[in-house]
Amino acid sequence: MLQTSTSARIEPGELVRVQQVVGAVSASFAAKVVGQARLRETLLISLMTGGHVLLESVPGLAKTTAAQTLADSISAVFHRIQCTPDLLPSDIVGTQIYDAAQGTFVTQLGPVHANIVLLDEINRSSAKTQSAMLEAMQERQTTIGGQNYALPSPFLVLATQNPIEQEGTYQLPEAQMDRFMLKDVLDYPSPVEEAEMIHRIDAGIYSAEATPTAVASLDEVRMIQRTVKNVYLDPALVQYMVGLVYVTRHAEKYIDPALAALIEFGASPRASIAFSQAARAMALLAGRDHVIPEDVKALAVRVLRHRIILGFEAVAQGIAVETIIEAIVGSVQTP
Repeated sequence: MLQTSTSARIEPGELVRVQQVVGAVSASFAAKVVGQARLRETLLISLMTGGHVLLESVPGLAKTTAAQTLADSISAVFHRIQCTPDLLPSDIVGTQIYDAAQGTFVTQLGPVHANIVLLDEINRSSAKTQSAMLEAMQERQTTIGGQNYALPSPFLVLATQNPIEQEGTYQLPEAQMDRFMLKDVLDYPSPVEEAEMIHRIDAGIYSAEATPTAVASLDEVRMIQRTVKNVYLDPALVQYMVGLVYVTRHAEKYIDPALAALIEFGASPRASIAFSQAARAMALLAGRDHVIPEDVKALAVRVLRHRIILGFEAVAQGIAVETIIEAIVGSVQTP
């Protein structure tokens, strides 16, 4: 019989405390970032699980503001790295500088040593620099001068990609994109939301003096991350998650053959792991100590969109990966 990876029970008081902290962070975020409800949910899930997020949108949709606001709300150290083709791995990880007065080399840690790191336009950095950053994401440490330096906890990377202006960019390899737990694509704000942005700018909400007061501590974030692991995940739902990922690899047996033919490669086991972690966080966001099928369905696009590799025929026919994911979700029976 398939067993879940957790058997601990979440006490009612613990659940209430998590709700209070998450609610406070969410309210702090909404007070500064207009709209973007799905982005807020995605960032909260990543914060609660320690997973990394890939964001894609045209410029000006508040990605930097969102990351900075999240960091401010939990007293986290925040660093933004603007990726460019001449950015070196040492510019991110750190390096050793010779101190002539002491006659020794001194280690200078790079900006990746922060709780929340925003990699702006990661596809503009070279493959070598991308690899250095993604290694830090995976290993949670850096190596400088033969010595290991642990990254702080919590540690969260938000990487952004600009879908336009592809000249001078280095597309992330599929194997490296797989290391991001979720990928979200941001939409333009509605006219009402855009007008609200102007009102908030006029009110001085985005001025340097208007830095929000922290509503949670890093210790509370670490407490939530521990609690997420104890959210109950029924074996039937584990099978459901694994089934969704399995269909991406054998789509021709389950969905329209015309759509299945567009898939070159399905999702790796990291997709199943991402489902299990993110679904537990989604349950906590809803005030539950157990996962339900709707949690998994709500995450399907964000978990799978960067893990399903489509052929050139999909681009030629104008078929988005979200269309195929929708068909896959519809083909698997809900427990």
